[in-house]
Amino acid sequence: MNKPEFEAIVNLTIENLPEKFKSKLNNVAIFVAEEPTAEQLKKIHLRRGDLLFGLFEGYAQAKKLNFGPVLPDRITIFSRAILSQVSDLNEAKNKIISTVKHEIAHHFGSDEKGAAKASR
Repeated sequence: MNKPEFEAIVNLTIENLPEKFKSKLNNVAIFVAEEPTAEQLKKIHLRRGDLLFGLFEGYAQAKKLNFGPVLPDRITIFSRAILSQVSDLNEAKNKIISTVKHEIAHHFGSDEKGAAKASR
């Protein structure tokens, strides 16, 4: 799967979110990267080579105070890790969708247990 195909699945996942979530998906930028940066890995205490499918960086909406304009939160979906764990296009699509939903759940304030439930 090439990068435009991967990004298309990410974008379609966001477009297909229920309206009650999509309408509240504010001030968050969603990116696709091949792999996490050294800085991202350091923040979450992982090493190069550890599997990371996605990462939410920012403050959960449920915990934000309104002090005016702030930089957007960031969700990054890592293509290399996802594609290394699937054997066909359908598996890839399902893993991308579940990862995007998982990271969006973190944006809304879910812990790992809640995010895992949201990604199903």
